[in-house]
Amino acid sequence: MVVCTIFTSQLSILAVPGAVERAKTSGVTLDDVIDRYIRESTKDFGKTKKQVLASVRTYDIAKLTCEQIDSAAIVEFAQLLLKYCLPQTVGNYISHLASVFAIARPAWNYPLSQQAMKDAQAVTNRLGVTSKSQARSRRPTLGELDKFMEHFDLRTKRRPDSAPMTKIIAFAIFSTRRLEEITRIAWSDLDEEGKRILVRDMKNPGEKIGNHVWCDLPAEALQVIQTMDRGSTEIFPYSPDAISASFTRAGPLLGIEDLHFHDLRHEGVSRLFEMGLNIPHAAAVSGHRSWTSLKRYTHLRQTGDKYANWKWLKKMTSPG
Repeated sequence: MVVCTIFTSQLSILAVPGAVERAKTSGVTLDDVIDRYIRESTKDFGKTKKQVLASVRTYDIAKLTCEQIDSAAIVEFAQLLLKYCLPQTVGNYISHLASVFAIARPAWNYPLSQQAMKDAQAVTNRLGVTSKSQARSRRPTLGELDKFMEHFDLRTKRRPDSAPMTKIIAFAIFSTRRLEEITRIAWSDLDEEGKRILVRDMKNPGEKIGNHVWCDLPAEALQVIQTMDRGSTEIFPYSPDAISASFTRAGPLLGIEDLHFHDLRHEGVSRLFEMGLNIPHAAAVSGHRSWTSLKRYTHLRQTGDKYANWKWLKKMTSPG
């Protein structure tokens, strides 16, 4: 009789609207949710996001059930990260984790609170635990670029099958393209007559996958492309990781500190403004969707093209 009473009581509880769904999701941990998020997403996550989510799963917060995670738990996690990371990095962690919170309840009915995440983001920002990444302002001098070009020119002569770093560096500057964009460009994406290229999956604050944008090609960038072999599908059929590693290793060897490959894009955009291009024309080359992000360049004076007499320009834009 007691068993029947308990069983009847349980049925009454499950009869409450939403009780069955809550029972199914009770005890699910953040680690479980992240795992499902990764497994069921059809998007190709960027390398950074994959690394961040994998790292989050190693912390104690990942062992908590969804019901246990409130804004205080997220703030505590962010403060723990701050012991090892800069506020900008902590901000990236919380931002990537927020994408999991954004779909957990509407997609799978997991009780992760988006409001708790929003509250935590507001608190960590106010406390200085998180912050936005600061825009780098490092630009290479012509002397530094000469060192890189000489170094990689010698390497190409010794190893003709290696990536043509001199041409890749020149193209990065004159086209203002990011490294991963450069290695994705196919010959079929080139509109030679229109002097433009289709940049696939261009990075932007909202979406990346499927964000294909036509970008104007400055004459020098098009000339570099025209020197490339057409035997492959891609114009620059090389690994972005290998290119980045080569550039990063070369810097200290050449006595050049704190210069990243991505700084070449900043250099290229700066050049456009120094040549007198306005924001709309520069954006047509760089692909910036928001003109606001280009306002940081408007302080540059119109000084002309510092690459006009660069000794490597003719070599990089000549066949062979």
